[in-house]
Amino acid sequence: MYRSLLPALLLASPAFAEVPKVVTDIAPVQGLVASVMGDLGTPEQLVPAGASPHSHALKPSEARALQNADLVFWIGEELSPDLARKIEAIAKEGTAVTLFDLPGTQHFEARNDVLFAEPGAHDEHDHGGHDDHDAQEEAGHDDHEHEHDDHDEHAHDTHDDHDDHGHDAEGHHHEGDDPHAWLSVDNASTWLTAIAETLSKQDPENAETYAANAEAAQTRIAAARASAEELLAPVQGSNFVVFHDAFQYYEKSFGLTVLGAISLSDATAPSPARLDALRDALDGAETACVFAEPQFDPRLIAAVTEGAGTPVAELDPLGTKIAPGADFYPALIEDLAQRIADCAAQ
Repeated sequence: MYRSLLPALLLASPAFAEVPKVVTDIAPVQGLVASVMGDLGTPEQLVPAGASPHSHALKPSEARALQNADLVFWIGEELSPDLARKIEAIAKEGTAVTLFDLPGTQHFEARNDVLFAEPGAHDEHDHGGHDDHDAQEEAGHDDHEHEHDDHDEHAHDTHDDHDDHGHDAEGHHHEGDDPHAWLSVDNASTWLTAIAETLSKQDPENAETYAANAEAAQTRIAAARASAEELLAPVQGSNFVVFHDAFQYYEKSFGLTVLGAISLSDATAPSPARLDALRDALDGAETACVFAEPQFDPRLIAAVTEGAGTPVAELDPLGTKIAPGADFYPALIEDLAQRIADCAAQ
């Protein structure tokens, strides 16, 4: 597995006398890096809007951008296996920072169950936001939450096959950690600091600008968190179903209850048995909304919701319709909250 070079980078002498050429994997990471770079430069994005990072294969122009990069900021191999191989093969002259592996990053284990919660059983953690983060972390260990210190030392539970209402009915299991960690606001804040430090080491002449930009971005993200908490307060206790299990970090950040997902966190196609189990769950539970994603086949949503009368809306963890740039990430956090609240109000 490709590993972050950040620790070595922080000890190294500056290698560049100008603003480095930077590429990122997905739009949320591009937004975070853009907020730190500000007017000094614009990071390129490898995975285009509307594509799934789980399966996207780089086009020649994207491969050239990767080859010419001085710095690569990306989530990691858990999200984009093909990109991991390309970084190893192509980005030999640059430095790759694997955000998922950075110390302090909050991780949750990938879920293999068809149903993540029993209908009516809701998250009781305090939704007070950033002030209660330490208490949430301590309580979160019961939910297999852990922070990353050395990713190779993690011990992951394996899951035995169970019936359709327990574990994934087709026997497919996604072991390891859920890679959609950018939907934790705390992770984004941690990464902003690392991004600013990395850029400053590469470009020390602009270190003060990177630090100031990161601080301003932290303030904007904190405001987005507060706005999302306000929008989502009325839907605490509601059940939701998502297309694929990409929202675990968001739901735990804001106390939401996701009943289940049509597909696992690696976006593996679901079996008919899994779809049947979710359809049965919708028949037996009051569900506020089922969420589709623009990157995946909407016909699977119809297969689950047919006859249930459950509202369907789009929820995009990659923010495909949000304008790229420095304000992308806080806009994503608020956009998700607004879409959840609007659908639940139907």
